[in-house]
Amino acid sequence: MNETICTIAGRRVLQGELLDRPDLISLARDAVDNGPWDLIHQAHQIRKANFANKVRFCSIVPGRLGGCSEDCKWCAQSGPGAPGVIPTTHTPKDEILQAFRDAAYIGSARIGIVNSGRTPSQGDLDKVIEAANDCDAPIHVCASLGLLDENKVQRLVESNVDRYHCNLETSRRFFPNVVTKHTYDEKLATLKLAREAGLNLCCGGLFGLGETWEDRIDLALAVRDDVMADTVPINFLNPMEGTALGEQPKLQPLECLTIIALFRLAMPTADLKVAGGREACLRSLQPLLFQAGGTSIMTGNYLTTAGQSTEDDLKLIADLEMTIVDNF
Repeated sequence: MNETICTIAGRRVLQGELLDRPDLISLARDAVDNGPWDLIHQAHQIRKANFANKVRFCSIVPGRLGGCSEDCKWCAQSGPGAPGVIPTTHTPKDEILQAFRDAAYIGSARIGIVNSGRTPSQGDLDKVIEAANDCDAPIHVCASLGLLDENKVQRLVESNVDRYHCNLETSRRFFPNVVTKHTYDEKLATLKLAREAGLNLCCGGLFGLGETWEDRIDLALAVRDDVMADTVPINFLNPMEGTALGEQPKLQPLECLTIIALFRLAMPTADLKVAGGREACLRSLQPLLFQAGGTSIMTGNYLTTAGQSTEDDLKLIADLEMTIVDNF
């Protein structure tokens, strides 16, 4: 019996090979033409080999929300792209510290402080560092603050922050279609500074912006080969009224699962964190995100939309008989 393209690719990955761009494009075309189930099966085998039945939770808390100078077309916090959709607010430190405790209580291994804006002011950076240093919960603190210079990176390194998050969002080719006020190279430069300074990296993307399968694969390869991210967030666009992409159709569940599975075959040992939009786009197929190769989920609310309740997330993990862990 002839082996399928997915079976051959899965075996190569399990033997320690890294798939290249033509390999991944062939897998994407096969999934589109013949359905994703063979690809999803191979992704599950790779996930089991590297992570068994383990899963991680993470959470986020906004430090600064709204009033962003950048023009990301999907974002409700963008002043130019979605004026007035989200007003500018700052979360008081005591609320951030309580969010740390709440996240640790439900089993999150990490929580990220997320600030809107191109780059943090010194005052906003001071507030992030103060909150991180005052953390009294058993949880790791991450930061997502936009573009950084060497001085700002060093200040984070000297604080209780041990991971930096900055998504590339999409491929280099497609990026100018959805963002024009900062560049792909500026993001890569920030990530390089953070990595060289000793911070772990969280870097992934957002899908459903109008990108092609080739764009999705190019993003996976950039995150794997250029960024060398430890954790890779996979987000699906949940269009918000008032943004430039507010009328964009949501991705269908099987397309979302195919994206997760492709990223698993591209990055067999990365922590794939399925985050924004999972409830809206995966719908009743949410449990299959782990079958497709996902290893983490963001639990609780997102920045501008409500997520599934933590109680439902805990039930989901219990029903799948998976184990929540701090580290893989």
